[in-house]
Amino acid sequence: MARKKIYNLVIFRPYPVQSVLTVLCAAVVLCGCARRKADGYKAKVDRAAYQLIDENWQDNLGGKANYKISDVQPSPNDVQVEKAVPATGILTLSEAVSIATAHNRQYQMEKEKLYVKALDLRLARHEFEPWLFGTAGAGYVKGNRNEAMEEQAGLGIQQLLSTGTHIGVNLTTAWVDVLTGNASGGLSNVLAATVTQPLLRGSDPNIVRENLTQAERDMLYQIRLFNRFRKTFVVSVISQYYSVLKMYDAACNGRDNYNTLVEVCGRAEKLAGAGRLPQFELEQARQDKLLAWDTYVQDEKIYKQALDDFKIALALPTESEFQLDVNELAFLCAVKMTGPDFSETEAIETALACRSDYTNSADAVQDAERKTIVALDNLRMGLNVVATTRQKNRDVSDPATLRAGRVTGAAGLQMDFNLDKVAAENEYRLSLITLNQRRRDYEQTTDTIILEVRKAYRDMAEAAKRYKGHSEQLALAKQRFDNTVLLLEYGRANTRDVLDAQKDLFKARSAATQALVNYTVALLSFYRDVEILEVRPDGMWQTAFAERIK
Repeated sequence: MARKKIYNLVIFRPYPVQSVLTVLCAAVVLCGCARRKADGYKAKVDRAAYQLIDENWQDNLGGKANYKISDVQPSPNDVQVEKAVPATGILTLSEAVSIATAHNRQYQMEKEKLYVKALDLRLARHEFEPWLFGTAGAGYVKGNRNEAMEEQAGLGIQQLLSTGTHIGVNLTTAWVDVLTGNASGGLSNVLAATVTQPLLRGSDPNIVRENLTQAERDMLYQIRLFNRFRKTFVVSVISQYYSVLKMYDAACNGRDNYNTLVEVCGRAEKLAGAGRLPQFELEQARQDKLLAWDTYVQDEKIYKQALDDFKIALALPTESEFQLDVNELAFLCAVKMTGPDFSETEAIETALACRSDYTNSADAVQDAERKTIVALDNLRMGLNVVATTRQKNRDVSDPATLRAGRVTGAAGLQMDFNLDKVAAENEYRLSLITLNQRRRDYEQTTDTIILEVRKAYRDMAEAAKRYKGHSEQLALAKQRFDNTVLLLEYGRANTRDVLDAQKDLFKARSAATQALVNYTVALLSFYRDVEILEVRPDGMWQTAFAERIK
């Protein structure tokens, strides 16, 4: 038999110069279109991904807003704000939430996770769609007496049905151009079709569609997690905003405390100069003044550091200069805040009925149960019905159609006794272990949510009581300080009494602000953990209480 040497894409015959120029021009055009093609691919994938997300986004999961990644066209409900500080230099609460929603890096990551799940679902669905494939090749063939160029091209289509049926059709065209020798050349066409239908392993539609089913459920799970993230995110941003305001208030309180003690020292110096105040009381006043200055310096540093940390959450440049709106604290003080009027038991029942992470945990048990069925199916024998047909033209030199061709067909059975089951047995045993793990995860999720709600309920109740108590303490501390200053003027109190009253007033102010912020955050956290908090398109939270501080 003649030995053949094949050199792919090697051409020995001269071609016209026009053909070479044509190829070069085509290459230039293709390079120029490459960028447009890339943009077209991106736009196509984006449309497909968000169509899948919209199809799987259930109404009870919340409004579809602020869920598109940064390099696609935003939806009408998406927050669109510049990553910059307002011209006023004052950043309100709603503006902070909007900027964080639009630009926070973790938020962008969660949107991208949602997008990636849509890509996974698109690929899983594509397995059950007809898809085309094509091949082409050319080569130089040299034998003992023959020398020829061979070119061939093939075009086919395949599809997998939910019953496990696999259909494939392929048309191959080959051209043989004899350069030397006695061999005959010409055109030949071959049309082949194959149908394979499983009868045992892989014949259950539920098993065949398992990957698609899991991809659809993963898409739903990620939508739930994304909406859960939006709620935790808005609570974290608002909590951090109020925390920074609390530190700012502490710094202002420290400055006011220092200024007050400066005035007290001034009065003490006059009284001491008039012989109406012992020297040691003047020294006490001076010492307290220096301590107040030290406290103010520390509080000022803590506030500035907290403000810088908040810039990271907002994705603002660290060199940005702005202040938070102090009116937010004043507004909280003016609002009579009341918590929900249902019991701890009702709160737990609501959380277990509404929490999306709890629903995901329960559904994960069902996923694991299906995986055990799939693993059992892999232990079965394989039996397939295979039918093929093939049509080829008789005369290789005749470039006519396949009408004059020869048709052959075959049908038969293919059996796989599946004698080596080690891998399948291990897979089945691992599926049972995974099922037990998912059940334990579900139990732990249940217990964790119950404990979270209980803690949130207790924190809210404690914060409400402490806020009420500290508000009363602050009122008493103010009254005591004013009275003590008057008594000092009339010589019925000493400087130590004034200093003690001022120290208690300073502590009461800081404690009252902290109690106010703690109660607000505790109430928000409770709404989040019970899953009765909704996120508006502007990123802010939505409850009856939220309407009073929006």
